[in-house]
Amino acid sequence: MDRDYGAPERKFLASETALSVTEGSLIEGYASLFGQADQGGDVVVAGAYGASLARLAAAGRRVKMLWQHDPTQPIGVWDEVREDAKGLWVKGRILPDVDKGREAGALLAAGAIDGLSIGYRTVKAEKNAKGQRLLQEVELWEVSLVTFPMLAEARVATKGQALWTELAQAVRDARRALIPTPGHSGG
Repeated sequence: MDRDYGAPERKFLASETALSVTEGSLIEGYASLFGQADQGGDVVVAGAYGASLARLAAAGRRVKMLWQHDPTQPIGVWDEVREDAKGLWVKGRILPDVDKGREAGALLAAGAIDGLSIGYRTVKAEKNAKGQRLLQEVELWEVSLVTFPMLAEARVATKGQALWTELAQAVRDARRALIPTPGHSGG
């Protein structure tokens, strides 16, 4: 089903390892992960952001950093937004000279907010056999810091937490590889 939906949409991502915060205002991590269904049944396909990011770069424009998808409340700048094999990676700065930016930094530091969400327009999508909408191409407008993310894998990590979370996952993966699960022979 090739179709231009046209309406603005938002996709939330929350993960223990999605975003790290350093020095109170520098943030980086994944705003979207490929191949994972969100609560609305949408799945972003690898490469979905490529054309949009190329158009923005050619025009000398950037993806906006907003507070809770409010276009009247920019809170910082995304210095780098790119696709990799895992998803949409972002790196930027919350601006402490902006009132909402200062608030966002304080809320992140306290753990009161921890989600990311993308604002976009669907350019091309189709349904799969499970009834999920596969987003094959989207026009990315903004990445927001949000309270309630839609995809459970995108939560903000505090300084150092992302490294420890990745290390813990590596240990769990190694343990699974070495120790058979009960009821399985391990091979």
